[in-house]
Amino acid sequence: MSKPSRPAAPPTAGTQPGLVVAGFGRHVLVETDSGERVICHPRGKKSQAVVGDRIRWLPSQDEGTIEKIEERSNLFYRQDEMRTKSFAANLDQVLILIAAEPEFSESQLTRALIAAEAEGITPVIALNKSDLAEPFGRAWAKLAPYRAMGYRMLSLAIKPKTANAGHASTQPAELQELVELLRGKKTLVLGPSGAGKSSLTNLLVPDARVLTAEISQALNSGKHTTTSTTLYWVDTGDGNARGTALIDSPGFQEFGLHHIDPMRLASYMPDFKIHAQDCKFYNCTHLHEPGCGVISEVNSTDHPSSISASRYRLYSELFAELSQTRY
Repeated sequence: MSKPSRPAAPPTAGTQPGLVVAGFGRHVLVETDSGERVICHPRGKKSQAVVGDRIRWLPSQDEGTIEKIEERSNLFYRQDEMRTKSFAANLDQVLILIAAEPEFSESQLTRALIAAEAEGITPVIALNKSDLAEPFGRAWAKLAPYRAMGYRMLSLAIKPKTANAGHASTQPAELQELVELLRGKKTLVLGPSGAGKSSLTNLLVPDARVLTAEISQALNSGKHTTTSTTLYWVDTGDGNARGTALIDSPGFQEFGLHHIDPMRLASYMPDFKIHAQDCKFYNCTHLHEPGCGVISEVNSTDHPSSISASRYRLYSELFAELSQTRY
């Protein structure tokens, strides 16, 4: 399967620039350079525009038509046998939010990291619920291989908003580190349901619920807005207005990587990539070949292996899965 394509760009005479900030189905909400928002539709039956896209649109009464999608720097998406799900485009980083409890899936984390690596997008791992000492300690230890690979990692203790409290909260030092990491960037927040994505959005964007309701009304999508991706500006109150964007995405249970060539898989896994350079054969699968640098590292006896058993198992399972979809 190939990367989601965009339609050929038609003439753009009389069009205006805009940024896609939300969408559901064929409809998208576009923000103009002056900050106004307008509903736009594609010319065809299916919209190729995603949140984060810069577009050219043509006004038509109180709405608009998408005439061109500008060239993207990247597109973060997942793909399984049935469909392709695009999250957002033109990202600076992906914040993968997982929680100490319930226990996160290392397979889903690995898949999200591979999807980010494949698009050249910086991934950041945030582990929520640091206030739960025992489960957090276990989860933090489970993430040791990812810290060793050099991934940026944050600990958070996001408290959801309650009837007696104001907005969601977290520890001041943790919050400051997060805010600095987000500043001036477009960040997609990704993670399974229950990890705390909504609480994080409400913490950083106090008016998120109001904005979501307005978007829902504008798109006439009602409750379905919660299943779409939405861009929020974090810094509308300071001098750097509309420079820091938080993109909230729906929770997911599966993360397909059918768009990834299995022979490229190791190059998107930092702990594998460094040892794959030592393989005897250029087309090594790292599963059974003699002279394989990866297998040699996994089986090393003179030093602790930098490729954990669980990571090698995940690689083997992913390679088999992706090979079935192609051959």
